[in-house]
Amino acid sequence: MKVVIREWKKKDKKALLQLVNNKKIWDNVRDRLPFPYTKKDADEWLQLNTGVKPVLNYVIEVDGQFAGSIGMVPKEDVYRCNMEIGYWLGEPYWNKGIITKAIALIESVIWKDYSDVVRIYADVYEYNKASMKALEKNGFHLEAVHKKAVIKNNLLLDEYVWVKLRAD
Repeated sequence: MKVVIREWKKKDKKALLQLVNNKKIWDNVRDRLPFPYTKKDADEWLQLNTGVKPVLNYVIEVDGQFAGSIGMVPKEDVYRCNMEIGYWLGEPYWNKGIITKAIALIESVIWKDYSDVVRIYADVYEYNKASMKALEKNGFHLEAVHKKAVIKNNLLLDEYVWVKLRAD
């Protein structure tokens, strides 16, 4: 199985709509990702992420097929040496080690292209054990548990902060 990350293309719209419009995915991401996910949402996303530099959001492809997305958020001000990562994967691709590989790929991009970044992190909801396992397999360590820090589906949840330092 070949996993790659690549830039977004306008032709990704159909696959994006098919995969991301899934409550099980939405349950594990921030509310900023709309649910239900509409054609208008896809158009706006593609407008923001097609042909832009620097590339901050990527398509995850598995054997040439659109499978999900992974991205990074450069932090600012006193946090400017940090890069947050986030990702989602279409349900047909779950539990196959794909996110583990995608995390390694985006980590390589960050270390290569952002010399000032010394810390990569991901925030994970308390029940998303698969995401935590994928981060751990990539050498991330659990830095903190923010108790009752997020509200998702009207539930107050703990947020797990997974971190990897450039020196690790």
